[in-house]
Amino acid sequence: MHSFHLLISFLFWTIGSTSLTEKEPIYLADPSIFYHDGTYYLYGTSGNDKNLGFEVYLSEDLESWKKSTKNEGYALKKGESFGETGFWAPQVFEFEGLFYMAYTANENIAIATSDSPLGPFKQKELKALPAPVKQIDPYIFIDTDGKKYLYHVRLTEGNRLFVAELKDDFSGIKEESLTYCLHAEELWENTQNVDWTVSEGPAIIKHQNLYYFIYSANDFRNPDYAVGYATSKNPMGPWTKSPNNPIFDRSDSGINGTGHGDYFVDKDGKLRYILHTHNSELDVSPRKAALIELHFSKNGSDSDILEVKKGSFSLLEID
Repeated sequence: MHSFHLLISFLFWTIGSTSLTEKEPIYLADPSIFYHDGTYYLYGTSGNDKNLGFEVYLSEDLESWKKSTKNEGYALKKGESFGETGFWAPQVFEFEGLFYMAYTANENIAIATSDSPLGPFKQKELKALPAPVKQIDPYIFIDTDGKKYLYHVRLTEGNRLFVAELKDDFSGIKEESLTYCLHAEELWENTQNVDWTVSEGPAIIKHQNLYYFIYSANDFRNPDYAVGYATSKNPMGPWTKSPNNPIFDRSDSGINGTGHGDYFVDKDGKLRYILHTHNSELDVSPRKAALIELHFSKNGSDSDILEVKKGSFSLLEID
């Protein structure tokens, strides 16, 4: 009888322990999701080692994630493309059957290619896009007329956002087209009142012939790191910041440092935004990847408002 009670106790303990087992967060900052042929591919600034390249995770439902087993789990590895240190903020997209990764390394922007979203993304010649200043956080937008644009941050008098037309072969920008977009000037964008203000993490959505420029403001280490947007009738600007900014911050998530991400459309046609948060109330790193849902709503004017769906925030976890 005693043995029977011990067995029952052990079974209950085992079941309870299993149900209480927590999944591991996915430690990626500046994350981006690329959806292709029924699979979501997740990339970002590594929480493990930012000097080795870019890890890639896969999911079919945005809930169950696993790390790629190809190329030691890396979509891009140091030595196979430009860069020695500081591999940040990758963006993957497809163009004419080839997959491209725009990314930051050595505080420069580079573009590598692959025949698979899993990589390996490589360059025949290991080089960055030519630029007279340091530049980070690339976002490539191809408009409906076929023109290609590079939205990015230039490190000049702060982290300031710029745009330029890209050459058709993605080898560099058309220098004469370089145009300033915006920088952090409003109170919510500089809550610590610093001299070197930060606006970064660009992503562009075209909706009903209006361009929505999503960005993040404040230093990423600031608990008030948050997401806002601006609009324009032209991909080159000028840009008007939304009066509803920020559209997502720590008061919405309950976690510090929410920002710097990318949008994508999921398999059900929903507009999603992948971003990162601080690790905890006390620690910034390693930062965690999280999802929110976006939608457009009418406001009685000519343009729709970009909003975050209430209660849509969730951290990503690996199986």
